[in-house]
Amino acid sequence: MRIINGILSGRRPVLPTRIDARPTTDKAREALFNILRNRVDFESIRVLDLFSGTGSISFEFASLGCPDITAIEWNKILADALRENIIILNINTIRLVQSDVFRFLNKASGPYDVIFADPPFDHRQIADIPFIILNNKILASNGLLILEHGPSIEFKSHPCWTETRHYGKVNFSFFQD
Repeated sequence: MRIINGILSGRRPVLPTRIDARPTTDKAREALFNILRNRVDFESIRVLDLFSGTGSISFEFASLGCPDITAIEWNKILADALRENIIILNINTIRLVQSDVFRFLNKASGPYDVIFADPPFDHRQIADIPFIILNNKILASNGLLILEHGPSIEFKSHPCWTETRHYGKVNFSFFQD
């Protein structure tokens, strides 16, 4: 995994040797941030990165100048690695919260301009994530929710769904309130 965009471009965060995670591929991440370049002003947004894992999405936002990033990761090994990389990369704009995502969402105080969620593709509550975020008013007005998921699920019937982009087995569904 390497950081693709911005001032940290080319840097490779240190990953734990044994991780139970599926980091967003470099190709998919690059495509996602090409889309976001046309939709958001990175230097003025508040970002929430759910199921942060290795932190690849948070690092991209930080590298592009995002001033306020909250990364939520439950797994201690991944959270410790993310914390270590924040120090190594000298990033002071990422706040790491080691918590269950759904507990965090029930207490979260938004609004966030961009919310990125990358749950395990087989997570039993994956379809609930957009409803929880939108019903709890965690997403800012005109904000953007991006949900990474596998090909076996689709969100076209969700009232706030706007589009889905496909990159191999990785799908990004976009929602706006």
